[in-house]
Amino acid sequence: MKILAIESSCDETAAAVVENGRKVLSSIVASQVEEHRLYGGVVPEIASRRHAEAITPVVRRALSEAGVTLSGIGAIAVTYAPGLIGALLVGVNFAKGLSLSSGIPLVPTHHLRSHIASNYISNQELKPPFLCLVVSGGHSHIVMVEDYTKMKIIGQTRDDAAGEAFDKAARTMGMPYPGGIELDKVAESGNPKAFKLPRPVVHDAPYDFSFSGLKTAVINLIHNASQKGEELNKADVCASFRYAVVDCLTTNFLKAARDLNVSQLVIAGGVSANSLLRGTLADECKKRGYSFYMPDKGLCGDNAAMVGAQGYYEYLSGNTANSDLNAYATMSIEK
Repeated sequence: MKILAIESSCDETAAAVVENGRKVLSSIVASQVEEHRLYGGVVPEIASRRHAEAITPVVRRALSEAGVTLSGIGAIAVTYAPGLIGALLVGVNFAKGLSLSSGIPLVPTHHLRSHIASNYISNQELKPPFLCLVVSGGHSHIVMVEDYTKMKIIGQTRDDAAGEAFDKAARTMGMPYPGGIELDKVAESGNPKAFKLPRPVVHDAPYDFSFSGLKTAVINLIHNASQKGEELNKADVCASFRYAVVDCLTTNFLKAARDLNVSQLVIAGGVSANSLLRGTLADECKKRGYSFYMPDKGLCGDNAAMVGAQGYYEYLSGNTANSDLNAYATMSIEK
């Protein structure tokens, strides 16, 4: 079964054709990064306008590169939550119109579930149940994936997401948007133990995260040095901060795996491209005898192939919508 998938939750307009939830026939992404870089972050109004301009040619190209027409499509999957509401509405309304005019079933697909599903493309043998660490610019969750469409939140951030903390720390150091990627590169040449940074703990919820205090600590470190006229080694600051964030993520994730007696671990989301996170978890899982899976780096960021992968399983579970489908800025992955 071929799924036409559409993604427009933030600043990438994407479309893909995915077969049986695992095989990508085409994947097109129109990025707005260069434009938003001028403002140091995503401007929602600009994002919505660019989605409206790009979505038709992106979908046409996805169908063309897959070598199919709408008559060969079994369902249309679209990201409807969570994300920037204006951006989501562009994709949802386009998909609704296409479904209505063609008679092809419409499948509402959750953005974070789609990130998890990127692993089904990269790891053909992966099947639930497994424990997944979902880390991105707006989300940090530990999720028990009991089945393809049945998920339970085990832990989550109480404030900032890991990706948000990376981006804000990078911005303070004068790095261009998206800063987290640049910070990861600079950190490679630094000393991760050069600066002692806190490891915030949520005492009443051992699997939850808190990155606000850690983000503030590194920002204060940079500002204090600037006020004193001192020059910090940027690579050492980046390496120390990255090490602290990854330490928080891996500690709670591995603790949850141990307590829940789960031996199949997965990571997903934009921050799953972080080199230290990937390497650390691969090493720790090997020590413990766990199976560890991660998406190809090209599938870590927002794309429509992952939407097509999850959309396939949503369709099989009977999750379809009609023309009254709406978009939602927030929604739990459990729904």
